[in-house]
Amino acid sequence: MSAAHDVHGHGHGQGHGHDEGHGSLRDYVWGFALSVILTAVPFWLVMSGAIADKGTTALVITGFAAVQIVVHMIFFLHMNARAEGGWNLLALLFTVVLVVIVLSGSLWVMYHLNHNMMPQGTMQGMEQAP
Repeated sequence: MSAAHDVHGHGHGQGHGHDEGHGSLRDYVWGFALSVILTAVPFWLVMSGAIADKGTTALVITGFAAVQIVVHMIFFLHMNARAEGGWNLLALLFTVVLVVIVLSGSLWVMYHLNHNMMPQGTMQGMEQAP
């Protein structure tokens, strides 16, 4: 059996209905161009100080990062609803849901622990200290 055939004797991507499309050169160029733009714009925003508020800058950069993740998944990892019968996309969505639940739950717990564990009379006690 040659290296070009899988265990079932089929050639690469034949016989199972897999849509293994590995993308064209045009797709890779588009993905690369979008990646460069999605990296250069946030870099420029930070270096030029175009947005005065640091919190807003962080949110904008996070948005650009999320878009760049999607660009990489589509243009370089070839993840779409057709790949592997949709199982890749389903696994990705499940992972995203779990990460959102874990992160938001952790932030919620930490916020409430911080709020509930703060001593109520710290400022009055400090004023009376010798």
